Amino acid sequence: MTAAEPLKARTGLSAVWSRLRVEAASAAAEEPILASFLNAGILRHNSFEDALIHRLAATLADAQLDMLVARDVVAEAIQTEPGIAECAAADMVATDERDPACLSLLQPFLYFKGWAAVQGHRIAHWLWSQGRETLAFHIQARISERFAVDIHPAASIGRGLMIDHATSVVIGETATVGDNVSLLHGVTLGGTGAKGVDRHPKIGNGVLIGAGASVLGNIRIGDEARVAAGSVVLKDVPENCTVAGVPARPVGGRCAEPARNMEQTLTDHD
Repeated sequence: MTAAEPLKARTGLSAVWSRLRVEAASAAAEEPILASFLNAGILRHNSFEDALIHRLAATLADAQLDMLVARDVVAEAIQTEPGIAECAAADMVATDERDPACLSLLQPFLYFKGWAAVQGHRIAHWLWSQGRETLAFHIQARISERFAVDIHPAASIGRGLMIDHATSVVIGETATVGDNVSLLHGVTLGGTGAKGVDRHPKIGNGVLIGAGASVLGNIRIGDEARVAAGSVVLKDVPENCTVAGVPARPVGGRCAEPARNMEQTLTDHD
């Protein structure tokens, strides 16, 4: 499928599952040494949801939460809240479309830690919503330990998120992230001060935040805004605005669909 096709058609579970199976079968034929791994992780399953449960259970299992128990927890979350699987599929397609290093859906599903960390967070967030805070924190810690990505279980994340490279991404407790957002490594969505209930940023739809940028406090980053790498953002950013610097200030005009285009340099049109 191409980016010109409707988003729903590209990110629907049926379309994603069909693509993933074809790509897994092709990879197994090309690299027989990984055939059993690909079969266990993808080809032997009957649906995207089943494969996702298996993958996340393997990712989250540890000495305290063995594979079977982890599978039960993940299965309960995904079967109770179908939106988890739908968001996982949308995140895979977003990664495939925005990351030029991504060759197929197999890479995010099997290997990309940004995608894996976000899906683990979606399970922790569901547990948090059910009042199971201790297990939610356990999964948060497991994700942080494995992937160097720290997302508080209470943080709210939309669909179509891509976290490229992912190392050292931090998203605080009261942060919200809209749909179709792209974050690079080292991004911090943090709070300011030790007091206050709502103390973290609100990121709009289609926003691009560059590597090493920090967005701090209960501020709003408007839809399709762009935050340059290394910036420190302490004030609201209007929609369709580019900001850069320490502290960040507007430096350019509209950048069309920055999260999708991943354009991080200013042009003559900015």
